[in-house]
This record gives sequence, structure tokens and C-alpha cells, in this order.
Amino acid sequence: MKKKMIILLLTLGILGTAMGCGEKKDKTEDKEGTKTEQSAQEDFKLTNKDGKVVAADINKIEDYITLGEYKNLQVTEAPKASVTDEEVENSISYKLMSQYKVEVTEDRAVQQDDIVNIDFTGYMDGEEFEGGSAQGEDLLIGSGSMIEGFEDGLVGHKKGEEVTLDLTFPVDYRATELQGKAVQFKVKINSISVKPELTDEWAAANTDYKTVEEFRAAEKEAMQKSIDLEYEGQVKSDLFSMVVEATEFKEYPEALLEQGKKDVRERLDQMYQAQFQMTLDDYVKQQGISEEEVEQVLTESTQTYLQQNLIVQAIFNAEGIEMSEEDYTAEEAKFAELNGFPDVETMKMYYGDLNVLKDSVLWNKACDVIVETATVTEQEPEADTQAAQE
Repeated sequence: MKKKMIILLLTLGILGTAMGCGEKKDKTEDKEGTKTEQSAQEDFKLTNKDGKVVAADINKIEDYITLGEYKNLQVTEAPKASVTDEEVENSISYKLMSQYKVEVTEDRAVQQDDIVNIDFTGYMDGEEFEGGSAQGEDLLIGSGSMIEGFEDGLVGHKKGEEVTLDLTFPVDYRATELQGKAVQFKVKINSISVKPELTDEWAAANTDYKTVEEFRAAEKEAMQKSIDLEYEGQVKSDLFSMVVEATEFKEYPEALLEQGKKDVRERLDQMYQAQFQMTLDDYVKQQGISEEEVEQVLTESTQTYLQQNLIVQAIFNAEGIEMSEEDYTAEEAKFAELNGFPDVETMKMYYGDLNVLKDSVLWNKACDVIVETATVTEQEPEADTQAAQE
């Protein structure tokens, strides 16, 4: 279990970001976090000694892997989703609530459809329970996003008031340890706001569009683009996984492996300090995990990470792709546009670690090569399949 916990953090926090799907980096870090990021950027080297951008700087990559088939692959995917009008309305409603809300200045109590900003703490048997507290949370009264009685219990109270709510979790609540449990929430109302009325006048004054319909159409287009990008990313990930399965990994370059383990350990240490306010060494000691177990996890995780870069480089070699700094800059700009970033600098801020960004850009370039000759088939919708069987 302890080993699995470490592997999970490594996979989500490090390997996931290499595929371009990492979590957004919070730019309000403390001074120590900022220094770490700056140090990582100072150590970043885009090109090798020959002035080329490579995924793995190895002379004879065939000594380490035998690249599997990467052309003419076939993959079956779930049907690409289409945005519904209801989803568009929900998205707009959320934006109106979170981005465009108007604070109520008059001295009045909370009403249905108000947006209240609250701090709350949940207690069970007089003790705070995990996951039952939040600070500065926006809540739409009437949304049903909290357990029964929570939202209604705030109606009639004013800004600045502290309210105590005696409630009971539903018997079918998703967290089994809370099912049917009596709890108490202490809630402070920080502010009361309302969503603006969605009119053409409002749209013209607050958005880049002249009418509500134009605003809706643009929102739908943006949402569909996001779905399409997610679908494309899934296709690339699935195809790349097929290449990994077909590739023989003979051994791993010792220098890259050792450096990779150091990098993974450093990133994992940063994650523990950020999330749990303790170093990796402190966590390992606290949990009684042996150094041998840590070394094994670091080695396995780094090998998985290196597999990606070795395959990417092998594909580049097979295709005769040599990337100069100028070539990379063009690919980087394409990658930023592909993933919905307004510009490359914003994308760099999102990633934080430029090495991870570089790996993502090169991975995407290799996937473009794989996709060129691949055949992608969409599964029959489940309902249609059942109907056909009947």
C-alpha cells in the first residue's frame, strides 16, 4: 500500500505531465517554490552539443531499444462527444456565477438563486471531519450542490453572520463513512452576490460579442474544441501505448537513468512539501518505508518515463527528423495553439518545468507521425448496439 501511494503520486504528478496533461501550476507559490522553479529553468538546456533538440541524447539508440511498429496502426475509440445546449447553458451559468457575479450592496438577507461566499467547517461527534471544511467557497443557493438543508439553512441570514446547521448526510452518500451520519456545520457568510441578467446589452458590455446568441455560439464552439482536443489526445495516447507494447527495451542508458531518478526524486520531494508540508525523506521515515523500496519505485517510474523519450527519439531517427531550435520553436507554438493556450509564454507558466514541456512537445510531434498512417475507428454507440442485438 505504501509503495502504491508513492507510485500514484509519481504517475499523476510527474509522468502525467509529460504527456501534456499535468495540473495547472499555481503561480502564487512561496519563495522557496519560486526559487525551485527558477533553478529548474536555469538548468534547462534545449539543445545538445550539436545544436539539435532531442528527446534522448544517445548515439546508438538501437543498443537500448528495438522500435516496434508505429505505422499503419489501428485503434478503436469511443465516439467523439458533441456539446449539448444544456451543457452550454450550464457553462454560461457557471461563468456568470464565478466571473461576472455582482455583489449585493444593500442590507438584505440571502435569497434563492443568490451566490454566497462562505467559510465552513463540518463537525461529527464534536470533531472536525476530513473533507468537511472550506474557505472562500462560492455557493449558488438552490443548486443542490450541498447536502439537503445546507443551502436552505443560509436563506434569511445576512452577510457577516455565522450560522450553525445541524444536518444529516444521505444514506446513499458517496463517502461511505459519512452515510446517514448526523453532523454540524458552522458557516460564515462572507458576501452575497447575484448573477447578472443575460441580455444583449450585458453581452456587448462584458464580452467580445454583441448579442447573447453570439456569446452562446462562441461558448459552444470553444467547448466543442475542447472535447475535440481531448479526443485527439486520447487517440494519440492510445496509439503511443501500442508502440510501447510493441517495442523491446533492452536496457536503459545509465547516465539518463541516474539523472532521471534524481529529477523524479526532486519533483516528488517538492510535491510532498507542497501538499503535505513535509519532505520526501520525512514521509518515508514516518511511514517506515525502506530506502530499497523507494529506490525500486524511483527506478521503475524513471524507466517508464524514459520509455517515452526513447521511443520518441527512435521515431525521429527512423523518419530522419532533426529538430533545430527554430524547428522546436515552431512545434512549441503549434502545441500551445493545439492545447488552447493564448501564447507560448502562458503555456510555459502553466507547465513551470521546461523539461516537462519539451518532452510534451516532442511526444506530440512523434504522435503526429504515428497518426498520419493510423486508422481510427469509432465504436458503435452502446444504445444502438443493444437495439441491433434485439
